[in-house]
Parts: sequence; C-alpha cells; structure tokens
Amino acid sequence: MALSLTVNGDQRSLDIEGDTPLLWVLRDELGLKGTKFGCGAGLCGACTVHLNGQPVRSCSTPVESAAGGEVTTIEGLAEDGQLHALQKAWIAEGVPQCGYCQSGQIMSAAHLLATNPAPARDDIVAAMTGNLCRCGTYSRIIAAVESVVGNSSMENSLAYDATAAGEVS
Repeated sequence: MALSLTVNGDQRSLDIEGDTPLLWVLRDELGLKGTKFGCGAGLCGACTVHLNGQPVRSCSTPVESAAGGEVTTIEGLAEDGQLHALQKAWIAEGVPQCGYCQSGQIMSAAHLLATNPAPARDDIVAAMTGNLCRCGTYSRIIAAVESVVGNSSMENSLAYDATAAGEVS
C-alpha cells in the first residue's frame, strides 16, 4: 500500500502494509529510534507519539490511520537544534533512571502543555495516567512538568499518589 504522511515536519512516502503498527514504521522504516516498544498493546505509553496533535499509542495504531496526517515523535520536539522545554526540564530534574519510558512520558506531557499551558498538579497527574514508569520516577516527572509551567513545589511532587495516577489498583 502506498501512503504518505508527515513525520516531524518532513513529508514521507512509504510502500507498506496498512496494518503495520506506526511504531515499526517510525523505528524500522524511518530510523526514528526514540519511540520505544513497551507492551505492544497500547497500555504502557512508552510508544506515545502525536498524530495530528493528539497523543496515540504507536504500537497499536495502524500506519494507514496516519496516512495524510502529521506525526510528531520525541525527535520532532526539538526546534532549530534546541531541546524542547520539557526535555530540558527532564534533564534538570534528573527524571530518567533507565529512561525507557521517557519519550512517551515527554510526549504525553507535551500534549498536556499544548492544550493546557498552566495545568494544576491534578491536571498533570491525570494527563500522565497511563504512562507507566517501571523505575517509579513519577515525582520527578511531575516536578519536571511543574518546572516548565512555573509552579514547581518539591512538597507537592513528593506527595505523588500512585493510586490516583492509576499505577496501583
């Protein structure tokens, strides 16, 4: 199947099966390795990218649904060689341990800030629900997002409630 889509601002044409997961197109066909394979079922968030401005789980999104659309990956957040504010905050707050989930975490946070530039802590926690971190760096993730919007509070970030974030049932 011939299809085209825009990835990180570049028009791309592909001859590929339409049911191929977008994740594998990004990683294997286009060489964009920042988006990670986590669970393969769209449950962990490691593979989150933006499709037409909305976060999607690329492991369970067929590439045909992105045809004619615009995809932004973690590689596409930086502009003119400058890291996105969230990427800088992730570094400043020392968010990653293993780092595996971080591209999906950042993409979810970027969507939140694009739609709500001044989120409250509860908004951040709600937006990040569904992005799993095996290393448990949730308090640093919240601190990083809060630092971008200027309402950082170590006390608030340390009071992270895993149950409210859907991490504990």
